[in-house]
Formats: sequence, C-alpha cells, structure tokens
Amino acid sequence: MNAEIADLANRYFKAIHIPDKARTDAYHLAMATWHGIDYMVSWNCKHIVSARVRNIVEHINAEVNYATPIICTPEELMEV
Repeated sequence: MNAEIADLANRYFKAIHIPDKARTDAYHLAMATWHGIDYMVSWNCKHIVSARVRNIVEHINAEVNYATPIICTPEELMEV
C-alpha cells in the first residue's frame, strides 16, 4: 500500500458509488491496477464485476495512464 494506491482507490470509491462497507473493494481494485495485474477476479457482481464499474475504472485509469485489469468472475476467466 502506498499513497498512489490510496488516492486511486478513493477515486474509484467516489466514482463507483458503493457503500462504505465495500470500500475495501475499491482498494483491491486499485492495488491490482497499480501493480499491473492482468486480471481482477471476483464474485462481487454487485460492487466490482459489472459493465458500469468497468467503464468507470477504465475512464479513471486512462486519466492517470494506468492499464485496467480485466475485471471478471471466475467462470469468465475459466470460460466455463
């Protein structure tokens, strides 16, 4: 964890409009993004794995010149 990750997570949190109890989801996503992880796999279809969230995250990451991990469920990753 560093200040850049925290700032990115806070940007996600504000833009995605998720409840406070789900703030850690924004941090997980920011950590994956900052570290250049290719995939962010989650079962959390309510707060993380959705087209709306993907669009928001891609837009924010483009502004700060980060690549966006592919955000998907385990089934999508395994092509089940």
